Amino acid sequence: MAKMTIRDVKLAGKRVLMRVDFNVPLDDKLNITDDTRIRAALPTIKYAVEGGAKLILVSHLGRPKGKDAKLSLRPAAERLAELLGRPVKQLADCIGPEVEAAVAQMKNGDVVMLENVRFYPQEEKNAPDFAQKLAKVADLYVNDAFGTAHRAHASTEGVTKYLKPAVSGFLLEKEIEYFTRALQKPDRPFIAVMGGAKVSDKIPVIENLLDKVNCLIIGGGMAYTFLKVQGFTVGKSKLEPDMLDTAGRILGLANQKKVELLLPEDHVIADDFKEDAKTQVVKVNIPDGWIALDIGPETIKKYVDRLKTARMIVWNGPMGVFEMKPFAKGTEAVAKAMAESKAVTIVGGGDSVAAVQQFGVSDRITHISTGGGASLEFLEGRVLPGVAALTDK
Repeated sequence: MAKMTIRDVKLAGKRVLMRVDFNVPLDDKLNITDDTRIRAALPTIKYAVEGGAKLILVSHLGRPKGKDAKLSLRPAAERLAELLGRPVKQLADCIGPEVEAAVAQMKNGDVVMLENVRFYPQEEKNAPDFAQKLAKVADLYVNDAFGTAHRAHASTEGVTKYLKPAVSGFLLEKEIEYFTRALQKPDRPFIAVMGGAKVSDKIPVIENLLDKVNCLIIGGGMAYTFLKVQGFTVGKSKLEPDMLDTAGRILGLANQKKVELLLPEDHVIADDFKEDAKTQVVKVNIPDGWIALDIGPETIKKYVDRLKTARMIVWNGPMGVFEMKPFAKGTEAVAKAMAESKAVTIVGGGDSVAAVQQFGVSDRITHISTGGGASLEFLEGRVLPGVAALTDK
């Protein structure tokens, strides 16, 4: 990576402001239901602590409108303390005299957690005065929050104007390295699997990947716009009429670039969007009044067989409504094919990550991204502000 990392700086005695992504899901009792993002930051946090840094963690949680006790980072601080086996002091604010006083009392190896940075609207506005106040308590900056690296916010981009060097943590470094490898030096055959509900969400990614991949596999609701433009009937299936021309253009581009593009050839359809709906499997055309909610068995076999030939696979988006058991087989098959593959496998996007966890194969995926939006923007070929702002080597 062409940016400095935490390995490139001396940490002992330094006040280190580290941006982490502790935007974790909470239940009604404010218990964390999935601590994956906290665990993902542990290697960088431990490295800083063991290196003698005075570690000041900053994160957001949810989308608060002003200060909201339900979106306090206290549960994250408590969970981190359990995982680290050492105290993590939760502060009541993220800027101001109380924060400055708490940091002044820190000893080498101490960890404090600032309060939710989005309690201030200036965070998302990337207000310079707010970024300066965040930076005031630190000597250097570490960004280990890939999930927010596509946002030019005060805690991801603004602070780098006031704290030098600004370096990456191990998680951010790992994310960048895997996605850069996929886009610039992929192992071949290179296959991308794209799913999810909307074509419109994935168009820039597909367009960029058509110059990189040997095969593009499409499933999920987005497939039906591609099938419709080819003249197939799609019943009540997910359809974006305003994207038909775009879908047609992409089919033409794939043909022009000699990229194999696979679409569902059979479907699990239902008479209603619910788990106990009446279902059947149909080939190609979907009758009126029915909705396709998963790829069919013949399509599953074709996709899995093709994935077995890959040496690199990137997956973003499920093949069907996998949250409902009758419509989970397509997504499960892709997840298990990736787990069994000898290829380098990269999974990005919240639903795809949830799928590999649900089907118990997450430990057999080469890299699971912690940033859905950030991974999509990276695959689009866009520059991520939180990465661009870091100090060059």
